[in-house]
Amino acid sequence: MSTRERRLVAAVVGGASEPLEILEAAEQLGAGLVAAGLRVATGGLGGIMTTTSRGASQAPGWFDGAVIGVLPGLDARQGNPFLDVVIPSGLNFARNTVLVAMADVVIGIAGGAGTLSELALAWQHGKPVVGLDMGRGWSARLAGQSLDVRRDDIVHRATSVEEALELARSLAGSREPTREF
Repeated sequence: MSTRERRLVAAVVGGASEPLEILEAAEQLGAGLVAAGLRVATGGLGGIMTTTSRGASQAPGWFDGAVIGVLPGLDARQGNPFLDVVIPSGLNFARNTVLVAMADVVIGIAGGAGTLSELALAWQHGKPVVGLDMGRGWSARLAGQSLDVRRDDIVHRATSVEEALELARSLAGSREPTREF
């Protein structure tokens, strides 16, 4: 029986209603992550989730199963059209826990309360967290910060897509998940 290495997963979290320059950055981020050989997981719906998925699905080096969406509802048809794998969770906001748990690194782009919950869950689960600071949303507000004393690191600040990609590649798989519940 042969063994093969599991592909790392980058969860990209961010707002459903963001300005064009942030959506374009998310698309570039999705493409760059897949080009680097990672899978991309999102909440599977609109805004940052759609543009990240579109970029990932059109990236050089795309492979079947590269783009994953964890939906809040039970209807797989609600997922954006760029997803390879659709996981209809039926968990509403609790789906954020599933999305974060499957990730090796979590990258935030702008975002509101849902993004805040995903970034906090990533922190609590011991996942490396990158905040793309484009001057908007929770990713910008938390970038460079330590959320609490349970960890000895910070939410890593990236000020460009290229920097976010570099951080994601270097941080993915770098921390053991938190085992405390």
